[in-house]
Amino acid sequence: NLRISLTKYSGINYLLEEGKFDNLVNVEKKTKELPYQFKLEQNYPNPFNPETTIRFSIPDEGNISLLIFDSLGRKVAEIANGYYIKGTYEMYFDGSRLSSGIYFYRLERGEHSKTKSMILLK
Repeated sequence: NLRISLTKYSGINYLLEEGKFDNLVNVEKKTKELPYQFKLEQNYPNPFNPETTIRFSIPDEGNISLLIFDSLGRKVAEIANGYYIKGTYEMYFDGSRLSSGIYFYRLERGEHSKTKSMILLK
């Protein structure tokens, strides 16, 4: 006499044998959600040598630019410049041609702009 029941756990339906629910451990519901806000995250690793990753999210499509500046405000690199659709992106930056120091990266999209700092240690 095997009894099966329909059980809902964390928003997911499972068919379970009677008494077997205790074997269900650590269920996570993973979804890819589209961003709802303009966001620039801290680069990682930071400090870096010589490569780092910069992650950003845009809630709607349009032209964006991601620029790197030195501590004097001079543009030293252009990571992204163009039309991007709504989403989250990761960009890689190679600072091997730059000297050690503090740099700034700025994401611009229309009237939105965010700036963060990063440290290159060689």
